[in-house]
Amino acid sequence: QVQLVESGGGLVQAGGSLRLSCVASGRTRSSYAMAWFRQAPGKEREFVAAINRNGGSTYYADSVKGRFTISRDNVENTMYLQMNSLKSEDTAVYYCAVGLHYGATPGLYDYWGQGTQVTVSS
Repeated sequence: QVQLVESGGGLVQAGGSLRLSCVASGRTRSSYAMAWFRQAPGKEREFVAAINRNGGSTYYADSVKGRFTISRDNVENTMYLQMNSLKSEDTAVYYCAVGLHYGATPGLYDYWGQGTQVTVSS
């Protein structure tokens, strides 16, 4: 089993930046694909970005493309989401996830973190 812990969320003004981290522990391995999802109040969980097992391929939702960057450090078992030019619509709880597959569908991922709150004020 894999445990995931997100951190780095907080309150930021529109146009600002924030970096989220997700640390994996337990039976971790570098072969897992990793992804970020988010969920705003009253909305379904939404795909944000994904990265493959070696970090060579990434995929972004259109809403964050050009503003967010996903990366990973397999030595430290950590995934990052650098968020720039934040907008009020980015406000949500952000979740990290890992799985054996790579894609934008939540069902592809086997393990999820508790989430970290990101609030963007306008």
